[in-house]
Amino acid sequence: MSSTLTTGAPWRVILAFSLPLLIGNVVQQLYQFIDTVVVGRHLGVDALAAVGATGSLIFLLIGFALGVTSGFAIPTAQAFGAGDHAAVRRSVATGTLLTAAMSVVLTIAAPLLAHPLLVLMQTPDVLLDDAVTFAQVSFLGTAATMFFNYLAAIIRAIGDSRTPLIFLVLACLLNIALVIIMVGPLGWGVGGAALATVVSQAVSVLLTLEYMRRKLPVLHVTRADFRIARDDLMEHLRLGLPMGFQASIISLGIIAVQVRLNALGAEAVAAYTAASRIDSLASAFLASLGLAVSMYVAQNFGGGRPDRIRRGVKQAIWMSIIGSAFLGVLMVVIGAPVVRVFVGNEAEDVVDLAHTMLIINGVTYWILGILFVTRGALQGLGRALVPTITGVIELGMRTLAAVVLGAFFGFVGVAWSNPVAWIGAVVILIPAYIRAHRQLAHAPINPRILTDTTPIALIGPHEGSDAVDAVITTSITLPQTSAINIRKKRKKKRK
Repeated sequence: MSSTLTTGAPWRVILAFSLPLLIGNVVQQLYQFIDTVVVGRHLGVDALAAVGATGSLIFLLIGFALGVTSGFAIPTAQAFGAGDHAAVRRSVATGTLLTAAMSVVLTIAAPLLAHPLLVLMQTPDVLLDDAVTFAQVSFLGTAATMFFNYLAAIIRAIGDSRTPLIFLVLACLLNIALVIIMVGPLGWGVGGAALATVVSQAVSVLLTLEYMRRKLPVLHVTRADFRIARDDLMEHLRLGLPMGFQASIISLGIIAVQVRLNALGAEAVAAYTAASRIDSLASAFLASLGLAVSMYVAQNFGGGRPDRIRRGVKQAIWMSIIGSAFLGVLMVVIGAPVVRVFVGNEAEDVVDLAHTMLIINGVTYWILGILFVTRGALQGLGRALVPTITGVIELGMRTLAAVVLGAFFGFVGVAWSNPVAWIGAVVILIPAYIRAHRQLAHAPINPRILTDTTPIALIGPHEGSDAVDAVITTSITLPQTSAINIRKKRKKKRK
């Protein structure tokens, strides 16, 4: 599925391109949303809190691996864009072996570490047993989770973004059916909720492999392709490891928040879990818009159209602000009723806490929208340093806010940790983009007739404003004239 973002009204092509990304993002969020609803309504608030207490731990151990596997698909995209099918097969073989190796390590180690790590995180005693069960079952299904994401990434890498979305939808529908059966009639508790997700992903892996066998001969690997050269191995690790480490950095901040919540008790954990599921679903539009901007900027930079980049990013910022206002109103107006879908009508304390968090996030979504757009623009220009730095800043600000504000203001203080982190990132991102915006004003407009191109979103785990992603646009050579001129202007300013 090819898309050209170098023609047409910038706001229109960005919005149109963000819609399929939004659908995929929403479907991904529905996994956790459905699990949380079923567990909360069938098993109670404590079971809901137990599942929520494992989120940061699962993100720490599996998030690293998922970020890495997303990076493994980048050489596949580059080889396919160059028309080198032999290199595509070698890349697929290399990524497959590395994904399998990490799956084995995590499947053995992670379940053994679940109990001591949850104790170290000060998980309340009333939640500990269920939390350990949910984490261990999830970790035992690491291979299904990793290959589910890896196969989707390499199919997107050859320009097909529809098929992974179809299999993602099928996995979600299967997950909904299984979690209702396993938690309801079968009575398997929180372990059943975790198993439902693992089984649905495993089935999707098998379906994806069958689709690849029938429809995608370019991805068929032979025994000879598994003779991995050292250079190929190092290239995949060079691209994959930074994405994995970024996910790990993100997870440390989430763990700090979780530890603070655990100290506040089961009701606080349950409220934060329910609010986070709703918040992730609500902010999916902003995340998708940011990724679409990154692709839009990458294509127009490659097409020698700095004028379109300047106009497009401005228009995207306004779209994010308008969308944020609408989402904020929704959180204020319908936040409480949606929380009751998770916990029922008998846990009003949990509803009040969760609604408070949704209001805090809702009135500050405009900051998150600007964050996504400006970060996406800088990534599309190939300027990865500032977005990486802001990720570290978000970690520090989120941790500090959760610990300090949580100590003084309890749950409300912890709820403010996300907006405080967004503010810390935006303070750096806005000046960085303004600088790039001014430099683009002096870059020559050098339109190019591009070959048929496909922006490929390689998406890893995400939490709040933090996303692990890479944007690859196949068959585009970045215009050296623009890049050189921008570098020259930087040097002149420094002098």
